[in-house]
Amino acid sequence: MIYIDKILNKIKRYVPNKLFEALQPVYHFTLNWLAAFVYGHPSEKLIVIGVTGTTGKTTSVFLIAKTLEGAGYKVGFTSTAMFNDGKKEWLNDKKMTMIGRFFTQKILRKMVKHKCQYAIVETTSEGIKQFRHKFINYDILVFTGLYPEHIESHGSFEKYKEAKGKLFEHLKKCKVKYADDKKFVKSGISGLKKTDLNRVRKTSIINLDDKNANYFLDFWAEEKIAYTKEDKEKINGEEVVEYKFVEANRDSTTFMFNAPTPNPSPTRSSRERRIKVKLQLLGDFNIVNAMNAVCVSLSQNIDAKDIKKGLEKIEGVAGRLEKINEGQNFTVIVDYAFEPNAVSKLYKTIKLIPYKKVIHVLGSTGGGRDAARRPKLGELAGKNADVAIITNEDPYDEDPQVIIDAVAEGALHAGKELNKNLFKILDRHEAIEKALEFAEENDIVLITGKGSEQAMCVANGEKVTWDDRAVVRGILKNWENK
Repeated sequence: MIYIDKILNKIKRYVPNKLFEALQPVYHFTLNWLAAFVYGHPSEKLIVIGVTGTTGKTTSVFLIAKTLEGAGYKVGFTSTAMFNDGKKEWLNDKKMTMIGRFFTQKILRKMVKHKCQYAIVETTSEGIKQFRHKFINYDILVFTGLYPEHIESHGSFEKYKEAKGKLFEHLKKCKVKYADDKKFVKSGISGLKKTDLNRVRKTSIINLDDKNANYFLDFWAEEKIAYTKEDKEKINGEEVVEYKFVEANRDSTTFMFNAPTPNPSPTRSSRERRIKVKLQLLGDFNIVNAMNAVCVSLSQNIDAKDIKKGLEKIEGVAGRLEKINEGQNFTVIVDYAFEPNAVSKLYKTIKLIPYKKVIHVLGSTGGGRDAARRPKLGELAGKNADVAIITNEDPYDEDPQVIIDAVAEGALHAGKELNKNLFKILDRHEAIEKALEFAEENDIVLITGKGSEQAMCVANGEKVTWDDRAVVRGILKNWENK
């Protein structure tokens, strides 16, 4: 059945562009309905959590999953980095975040088959634009934060925000579910027996520190949980979960969050219990990602101590500030960051690691995607890295050299000198090898833009097998064997 999507995509090539554009909404809606129908509407048999925002989605998905697993539940998920169907976990090799409708519905059905209680779906604006959220019965929606991205695709930031908003609008249309005490969704329950089961409350989790928070808070939800680092007890009548940064070092990030006190007495506020969490993840931005897991878990009545245990066990996320260690005397970090805001946070984070110099390998994606960010990325590398190496990164049908030149312009503007501390190398493997050759003891080699992605997108819709982490390991092992 999954081949239906592929067949229709082939037919689509022969439809005139203007006609296809006019029929596009019907095309996408019909395919999504068909996919859900073919696989038996599996999302109605799971507690479904949707995670959306500009940044932090993938890490939030992973942290939510592992926290729920730590509390004893079986969880499946789809994300930019990884898939999990409740039985096995593997890297996302599709070069897409919100995968084709048939794939998504198929993996949701596998989660049901493997007796998952929860499914987490990383939900993108591009996916929402193509109705991929339709016919998924969401129960909990998480808003991580928002800043400009995919502007060329959506037309403006407001339209980009509105695309995200359509997911929250969709929540009100999702059918009510009932789950037993073990969080298994039960169907075909009579009215009398429903009283013995727990209604799954339609819930929104909102990052209150984002300036767009109120837009998402205004959408309907049976329960709204907002979190913030500010001192706010309530907003719009809704409870707020507060958190505080404690400390960070080269190995961990520690924060505290307030949690309900079990059986509070009249003289003790239910807000007085503070839980300290020591994440094995770098970067204060990961506190925000962890708070998404905290709030989802609290909404499911998981005890704060179990939340703490679950979060503290997580050692890392594939392709997110991932260190590659093959015994070399310098640090290699591979990260997915490809947008100026995320790269800025990354530079702030690596300052926690003592180093002599930073050698940064970066590029920018093609396909007409957010071309305005290219010189901005180059300028960031020019200002923060000692050596910047600009290379190829998912050019799609664009000339990769044109993209490289645009990124390099930003680095030149920041004061870098070509062929001295700025290099333009078309071949990504060669660029990474050059960076490793430059590295000396206690340096940091930073490779950004692809993280754990398993392919590079080139002209004519082709995908070339690729993994930055595997390339680094291969080069280092080759040196060791010489």
